[in-house]
Amino acid sequence: MKTLVKTFTVAALLAVSTFAMAAEGPGSKSSPVSINLSTADFALEHYVAVITAGESAGVEQLFAEDFNLKVQTGTLKSYSRYEVVKSLKKQKNIQLNCTVSTHVLEQATDYMVARVTMKFENFTKTDLVTLVREGKDWKVSKSINSYK
Repeated sequence: MKTLVKTFTVAALLAVSTFAMAAEGPGSKSSPVSINLSTADFALEHYVAVITAGESAGVEQLFAEDFNLKVQTGTLKSYSRYEVVKSLKKQKNIQLNCTVSTHVLEQATDYMVARVTMKFENFTKTDLVTLVREGKDWKVSKSINSYK
């Protein structure tokens, strides 16, 4: 009798866990999203989507481990990769009301420097972005922001 009770208990637990996994579906949090960062242009395009359109897929993948952000306002402020990624995840799906233009300033085999200009109604934000090749992918390694 104890064996029968144990068998039904195990079967019930298996059924519950199977239904729980099926309810999560194929787009669940457990499956990470892979973004194509095989070229500097793809990485720059994704960076612009992340900072201006609230794209949250592949945010961790986009930034190099030693990434830092410097913001030039009245005083210089510096932010780590962890702080920037955390902030960008909170801005998921938030579309900035600005016009964006990008201009590649310099490009070589393993790095790119680009200027991303975001024109808002009352000010302009300029972002100098450095991208580097790390293995097969391109990553954002540095960003310097200034405002006019």
